[in-house]
Amino acid sequence: MMLLDLDLNELQDELKKMGEPPFRAAQIRKWLSAGAYFGQMTNLPVTLREKLQASFFEGYATEKKVLRASDGTKKYLFSLADENTVESVFMANNYGNSVCLSTQVGCRMGCVFCASCKNGLVRNLSAGEILSQYIAMNQNEGQGRNIANIVLMGMGEPLDNYDNVIKFLKMVHDADTFGVSYRNISISTCGLVPEILRLSDSGIPVTLSISLHAPFDDKRRQILPVANKWGVKEVIAAAKTYFEKTKRRFIIEYALIEGFNDTKEDAEELKNLLRGTSCHINLIPLNDIEDCNLHAPSKKQIYTFLALLEKLGLSATVRRSLGAEILGACGQLRSAEIGKT
Repeated sequence: MMLLDLDLNELQDELKKMGEPPFRAAQIRKWLSAGAYFGQMTNLPVTLREKLQASFFEGYATEKKVLRASDGTKKYLFSLADENTVESVFMANNYGNSVCLSTQVGCRMGCVFCASCKNGLVRNLSAGEILSQYIAMNQNEGQGRNIANIVLMGMGEPLDNYDNVIKFLKMVHDADTFGVSYRNISISTCGLVPEILRLSDSGIPVTLSISLHAPFDDKRRQILPVANKWGVKEVIAAAKTYFEKTKRRFIIEYALIEGFNDTKEDAEELKNLLRGTSCHINLIPLNDIEDCNLHAPSKKQIYTFLALLEKLGLSATVRRSLGAEILGACGQLRSAEIGKT
């Protein structure tokens, strides 16, 4: 059994089965948050360490490859216990460093411009496997303090792995281990309406990012298969419910595609959809993906579209592009490694 998968209560239950006092659970969680192995947990009795060694493995992700960009971004390829691989990204920012974590091995959403979908979904990650990515990068990049900003926008659709993601959020938020504020955590979804509504009622006020990418259903269906199940208005209605219940402004992620979703009509329809809504539009110049014929508009076209949105009274910015020279988009590095093997 993987020890990182256990929250504090579950760990206490396992210790009781071993005849050990439950207070040891908090000590073990502290060691795990520091990336320690059983032999390094020096405030535990040797007999307990031996019991742990016999029944569990820690569950840390193993660093397989790291690519470094000139802007300070680092792309990690991690190997899991079953030798599947996932990607994570460390991003250096003036307002505080951030990490982008994967929630699945691959993805089944089928978004046409996303490299994570190229090889389909292999499996969900457990809560501990998501946490293991954070622990590894925190050890390497934390510089003596916990990295405070987390984005669940790597490989996979987080809300397609809802229960494990919620468990991870509670574990990383725990004040006795990492203490990451929910307000510093973002979850990106392509629009799984029932799960957005579940999240609204969860009492976990993270920042919700909606990967909209087109304001018209016919366009959105061409690039996001999930749009065949839930229309744009249904997705926005769910996001509005999230805002009403959490009082947290949501983000519209909008990957700009040349000649496809960057017209005046698109801007005006975004205004119609979002009128009176507390949200912000994050314009993302499309990353070029192998075997995908979609491309980003020119810089001039991007800022022309931004000006259109601002003139219409919408809050919008262009996202700073990080790590482009190191296969920065999610799924690219793993796809390259799969191609080699």
